[in-house]
Amino acid sequence: MGSTRREFLASTAGAATVLSAKPWLGELVPSALNFPTATAALAALRTRRVSAQDLVKDQLSRIGQRNPALNAIVNVLTDSALATARQADASLARGKPLGALHGLPITVKDTFEIKGVRTTAGFEPLKNHVPAEDAASVARLRAAGAVILGNTNVPPLAGDWQSDNPIYGRTQNPWNLGFTPGGSSGGSAAAVAAGLGYLSLGSDIGGSIRIPAAWTGTYGHKPTLNLVPLRGHIPPMPGSVVPPPTLPVCGPMTRSAEDLLLGLRVLAGPDTDDATAYRWAMPPARHQTLKPFRIGYVLEHPACPLTPEVREVLGGAIDGIRKSGAAMTEGWPDGVDPVAQFATYEYLVALTVFGPNLDESKYDETRRIAWENTRPHLEVVTAKVQTDPWKKITARDEERMVARQVWQRWFRSHDVFVMPVVFTTALPHMPPMSPIKTSVGERPYMDLLWWIAFATLTGCPATTAPLGLTKGGLPIGLQIMGPYLEDATPITFAARLADVLGGFKAPPGYQ
Repeated sequence: MGSTRREFLASTAGAATVLSAKPWLGELVPSALNFPTATAALAALRTRRVSAQDLVKDQLSRIGQRNPALNAIVNVLTDSALATARQADASLARGKPLGALHGLPITVKDTFEIKGVRTTAGFEPLKNHVPAEDAASVARLRAAGAVILGNTNVPPLAGDWQSDNPIYGRTQNPWNLGFTPGGSSGGSAAAVAAGLGYLSLGSDIGGSIRIPAAWTGTYGHKPTLNLVPLRGHIPPMPGSVVPPPTLPVCGPMTRSAEDLLLGLRVLAGPDTDDATAYRWAMPPARHQTLKPFRIGYVLEHPACPLTPEVREVLGGAIDGIRKSGAAMTEGWPDGVDPVAQFATYEYLVALTVFGPNLDESKYDETRRIAWENTRPHLEVVTAKVQTDPWKKITARDEERMVARQVWQRWFRSHDVFVMPVVFTTALPHMPPMSPIKTSVGERPYMDLLWWIAFATLTGCPATTAPLGLTKGGLPIGLQIMGPYLEDATPITFAARLADVLGGFKAPPGYQ
């Protein structure tokens, strides 16, 4: 079963979708096992041209070499990964593959509980938390045959766009170690970009899948709301019983769009009691080639203008899509007021994150902050959500549902809406909430929320696809929003986009 790298590459040459200036030749690319797609690796596993143990040993070796500089994987599960790989090989030898991800080495964000493995969410009070069972999504990945290599770094309680915490420290971006890979799924993004695992599990409420994917040149998918169960994710705190979420989701991060579909098919579907009565089937993509797609797009808004380097790359991408012959319409959909929708999103995300944290002894003081409106904007919004009457809160949630209706009406005559993921490239390491220094001046840190707000507010799916690099050598991604529950449509659009613009490319020095 111990095939060589050259044999592996020969077996997957037709299936690999990674684009490179060089062919995937083992003698030229020493780390060649690391960058074929998950789909290609699985094809080689199923035909026994490579074993699960081959892949896992190779990945563990690479983690040992590459991860110390990145600090992407904070808890390497060497023994359990090797044991699971042996079981996978033995099962396949008996003619019983384990599932859709049989033998595939993956990583999991350190906000998802893993049975028997320290799961901290980067939060010091949880530094010794060892769950008694897997999160729902982790259980599904295991049941499909995935081999978990370890969990990946996050900011405390997934609360920042930089992945740094007092337990494990800071994660670096493989494109430039002086920059963050983003957050809160920054460790996952850095691991995928550096070839440490073929897929990672992330989560997203404030762009926590999409922004790290954009800043590391990888693919990420924010699924339709409640398509993938969040049970066992932190936050909320372990053991909490909470209502169904209205904003946060979890989903896959990969090096190809096809692998996003592969991961989503494993992860999606009703959880526990709901599965007694309900089943889920992914609606097919509306189109399989680029030209028939009916595309809306915006590249600018005065509330959050792009930096020139981001605008240049995104403008080139729009030109490339237009050359494919696809129908393109510039401008926001009829009925969409982006400023009003962003305000609703901002209110609801503050309600979700900060609402439960009010110290009742400080209610009067908090109420004054909300009414006087003299504090920094985030403090005022937080004070409002913590002290507003229930009538105002429910009115905001009604606005969320109205926004979804407006977008869904537009999606009856259009297939995808493309827009920036974020206004700037990856940030240099900096204190959280500090002003962001750009080539055209400082920007508020919270501007990072703007472009990801609309898909999160409406619960619609959104895929991040890599477009290329700025002249400074940092990746840029495109956000592709699709119709509610039709996740295959934006993912397939991302796949076809790679055909004309190029897909994932390995960071320099990680090939």
